[in-house]
Amino acid sequence: MSGDAIAHVHEEHPTWSTYWKVALFLTIITVVEVAAYYIPSVVNSWVFVPALLIMSAVKFFTVVMYYMHLKYDHKLFRALFTGPLMVAALTLIGLMFLFSKLAIKIGLLS
Repeated sequence: MSGDAIAHVHEEHPTWSTYWKVALFLTIITVVEVAAYYIPSVVNSWVFVPALLIMSAVKFFTVVMYYMHLKYDHKLFRALFTGPLMVAALTLIGLMFLFSKLAIKIGLLS
């Protein structure tokens, strides 16, 4: 590798500043998740489970992108990670519909 290529790779690596901002972001989401659990009106509403799932997904992708350095890797590695992840997620959703676990929850079956 030439000197320019090495400098370019080093520039893309996250700094300490990035890590503490990501940690703060993850902490805030976790605090919101825990706080929502202790508010009875939120727990009893239809928004509770989808909100927790969305916040969990945001935390998952944040950890993968920054702490596993997927954001700074080649696009091929991102595709190799996200492709099978999407297949697995769609398979699980399909199985939930197949065995009527998801259909009952969203009101398609009585």
